[in-house]
Amino acid sequence: MSLEALDDTGAGAAWPAAGAAAPGPLGRIRPEAVRAYDIRGVAGRDIDRAGAYALGLSYATAAREAGLARVGVGRDGRMSSPAFEQALVWGLMDGGLSVERIGLGPTPMLGWAVRKLGLDGAIMVTASHNPPGENGFKILLGEQRVHGARLKALVEGATVERGGGAAHRVSVLETYVEDLARAAADMAPLKVAWDCGNGATGPVVERLVRRLPGEHRLLNAHVDGRFPAHHPDPAVAENLVQLAEVVLAEGCDLGVAFDGDGDRIGVVDAQGRILWADQLILLLARDLLARRPGATVVADVKCSKVLFDGVRQAGGRALISPSGYVHVREAIQAEGALLGGELSGHIFFADGWGGVDDALYAAVQTFLAVSRLPGGLASFRDSLPPTFTTPELRIPCPEARKAEVVAEVARALAEEGAVFDPALGLRVEGPDGWWLLRASGTEPKLTCRCESLHPDGLERLRVELKRRLAGCGLDADV
Repeated sequence: MSLEALDDTGAGAAWPAAGAAAPGPLGRIRPEAVRAYDIRGVAGRDIDRAGAYALGLSYATAAREAGLARVGVGRDGRMSSPAFEQALVWGLMDGGLSVERIGLGPTPMLGWAVRKLGLDGAIMVTASHNPPGENGFKILLGEQRVHGARLKALVEGATVERGGGAAHRVSVLETYVEDLARAAADMAPLKVAWDCGNGATGPVVERLVRRLPGEHRLLNAHVDGRFPAHHPDPAVAENLVQLAEVVLAEGCDLGVAFDGDGDRIGVVDAQGRILWADQLILLLARDLLARRPGATVVADVKCSKVLFDGVRQAGGRALISPSGYVHVREAIQAEGALLGGELSGHIFFADGWGGVDDALYAAVQTFLAVSRLPGGLASFRDSLPPTFTTPELRIPCPEARKAEVVAEVARALAEEGAVFDPALGLRVEGPDGWWLLRASGTEPKLTCRCESLHPDGLERLRVELKRRLAGCGLDADV
């Protein structure tokens, strides 16, 4: 199993053969690529094939120590993903694991395969919505997402070659699509535009729409890791422009878009207006509560007050959690919630889909909710109380400074007597509304948001937030 590996510059690099010593420190993933919830960095610089191999070996070592033996591996459509997936699998095999390779597909399909095949864990090769030149890994060990200190320890952990591992290619795409179609059995014949963003959802969507009622228009379904149409991040308004134009031009009932690995969703209504994720969660919560009165709904700290108030008004229990899909998922499990999500577009369904953030399943549930909604999606959006909000703002900030900036602002607020829960980031309430500042768990950025009941109040909140950041040496366009 030896070969000469090429890095992104085309330079040759010695590749570890089966039975050889595990890669040394130079073969490890660079520390700055180990983020809060997963691993992401520049392919060929922060992560290379040797690093992927070493990760597989350290994961296998930890898995065997925990008594786990059989894991799944999938990959997205990035240009570096096939090579990283192969190297990862070799590391897992040299560590003594049995590996089920599902190939190209969205991250939720791998999570679905773990449940369907009874696997002991999984690793997805993906950088989600990050730029084309980046890549990384999302890791499940046993039933838990590996994140935080545990992720860092796994990356830096011991590597023991046991041998005896094996890998098998298994096709789950058709069965996954069948389950999605079965979940959509009560869907009305809607006219839907789908924007796959040249990401990993394309092959699934192409098959799924053949099984759904109504008319379906596919955009950017061809998988292309260069993302030529637009960046695959549905939480950014400019990435939904093409979808909105098609919805309007072709008279669609709604449009849906996905990020690069298919665990986040974006939605536009029949008038081409964006339905932000917190508004979508409220739509889904109202639909859920009509069938399951009193259910608990969790949403992250970046979401609108309209969502939390709306859930309570519909007879539900609304809880706020820290941002980050891992934290939202943990809060759902701890509170027995049936629905949860965050502003970035991760939405979790505990009832019937394993509690994972599957944007394709979220799309199906959206279609079902709209099918039961008099007047369609546009009428729901019109019914929401008017507020003035910023989108989720992402302010570039060096990785090493992110936590420091948030801590500096927190100290200043505490000295002024402001009341906030530091566990939720800095969500600060005031007469004009609220503003939020937190460190991104996936990028070298700070994330911010402001919301007010009137435009003047929003402007005052923006000015205050900009002033706080300027006090930390950041000239941010808030």
